[in-house]
Amino acid sequence: MYTAARIAGVLTGLTLTLGGAAFAAPAAHADIPACTNMVQQAGVHVSDAVRTACTQGVHGDLRGCASALTQAGAPGGAATGACRMAANPP
Repeated sequence: MYTAARIAGVLTGLTLTLGGAAFAAPAAHADIPACTNMVQQAGVHVSDAVRTACTQGVHGDLRGCASALTQAGAPGGAATGACRMAANPP
């Protein structure tokens, strides 16, 4: 009986752990492609600098993201919008 209780406890813990990971995964989803697509639609080549800037947006540094995208050639409005897309995935 003790072994059965231990197995049930392990299975319950595993289920809670995997279930928690499933709920946390969408929140951690980065939307770098949406950011880079918006920059590309503004007529700017998607370079490593653009991807790095979009990564800053994903991590919540909207000011740094917009500044880096502007330096990469994106117009101010497109840079701000792209960074917001990165920070707030659908």
